[in-house]
Amino acid sequence: MIRRPPAEVLREAFGSRLREGVALARYTSARTGGSADFLIEVRLAEELKAAAKSLWGIGYPFRVIGGGSNVLVADEGVRETVILNEAKATRAFEAADGPRLWAESGASLGGAARRAVERGWAGLEWAATVPGTVGGAVVGNAGAHGGDTAGCLDRADVLVREEDESEWPVERLEYAYRTSWLKRHPGEAVVLSATFRLTTDTVEATRQRMQENIAYRQRTQPPGASWGSMFKNPPQDHAGRLIEAAGLKRYRVGDAEISDVHANFFVNLGAARATDVADLLRQARRRVEDHSGVRLDLEIELVGDWPDDVRKDLA
Repeated sequence: MIRRPPAEVLREAFGSRLREGVALARYTSARTGGSADFLIEVRLAEELKAAAKSLWGIGYPFRVIGGGSNVLVADEGVRETVILNEAKATRAFEAADGPRLWAESGASLGGAARRAVERGWAGLEWAATVPGTVGGAVVGNAGAHGGDTAGCLDRADVLVREEDESEWPVERLEYAYRTSWLKRHPGEAVVLSATFRLTTDTVEATRQRMQENIAYRQRTQPPGASWGSMFKNPPQDHAGRLIEAAGLKRYRVGDAEISDVHANFFVNLGAARATDVADLLRQARRRVEDHSGVRLDLEIELVGDWPDDVRKDLA
C-alpha cells in the first residue's frame, strides 16, 4: 500500500499525464458531479492497459469512465483516480462464420452500431440509441428494443488484476439482466476491447430497423441531459410504469426532475446537483414500494464520495 502522499506517488508514475482536481460534470451525460482528485486520459487500449497495471501495482484505487452515462457522480467528487477512456478505435472484418465488429472499450456503442448498420450487418441495430461506450455495455449488459450485449457479443479482451490480458468468450462473463461477472466484481478487471458477432443482411433492412428504434426512442424518451434508465425493470413490469403510477411524473427536487415523457428517466433542467438526484431516487423507490409493493433496484451506479446513508438507502 501507499505510504507516501498519493499525489507524490501518482505524479512520479504518470508525470504530466496526471491531472489534478478535474471537474467531472463535463464528462458525464447529465452534466453533474464534483471533481476527481486525479484523472488520467488514455487514447488507446494499450494505454488503458498500462495505466490500470500501474495503478494496481502501486495500490491506488481507480475507476474507468467512458461516456459518463448510467453513473451518478457525487457532488463531493471522487477520491479514486479516474481513468478517462478515450480509446475509440473500431475495425470491421469477416470471420469464417460471419462478420465481426471489433471496438476498443472507449468507443461509442451507438457509433459502433451505426458502422455495422451501414455495412448491412445485423445484430446491433438495438444499440444505435443507447448512450455510453462499448466497455460500459460489456460490463453492464446494456440493452434496448429487445436486444442486449449478451446476445451479440462474441468475446471481450479483459485485463484482470495480477494477471495479463486474455480473451473472454461471452459465456465467461456470466451475463444476467443488466449485470455481468465484471459488474459484480468491481475493481478486479478492465475491459480493453470487444468483438461483436453479427450476421449479413442488406443496408436497407438494417437502416430501417435502426431508424425505427431511433423514432421509438424520440417518442418515448426525453431529450436533453439525463442519466439514462435510473432503475432496472422488475420481472414482468416496467420501472417507468410503476413510478408513474405512484404519481411522480414531473416531480422535482432542485433542477432534477422525473421526466413527464418517461418516468424512469430523470432530467437535468440546468443546474441539478447529484444530491437532488439522490433525493429523487430515494423518494421514487419509497413511493413505488408504498404504492405497488415493489422495491426497485438501481440501474445507475453511485460513483464517488457519497454519504453512508445515501448508499444504504439506495443499495
